Amino acid sequence: MLKNDELTLSMLRNIEALQNQKSLSQKLGISIGKTNYILKALIDKGFVKAENFFANKNKNQYKYLLTPKGIEEKIALTQNFIQRKKAEYEELQRELEIWRLQIK
Repeated sequence: MLKNDELTLSMLRNIEALQNQKSLSQKLGISIGKTNYILKALIDKGFVKAENFFANKNKNQYKYLLTPKGIEEKIALTQNFIQRKKAEYEELQRELEIWRLQIK
């Protein structure tokens, strides 16, 4: 299960490439309801903008775009994610070294 920051980052990373909430929810492995809830929160925070397809017959279909604020958030979350993963990697390296020393 993804943590909140990881879920938000995944949402921001994939939002513009996918066609609808259903495909986004499938890509992230979460329900459509949760996808909708998070999208609304991202829109409320000003990270994402929803644009209606005026030429489309289905007036309920939207295109989701990252705002400049959303891009900044995506960068910050990505940096935090990388730092967290580096720390996890270094901790695993220390554990491996301890195990290797115990075997000898």
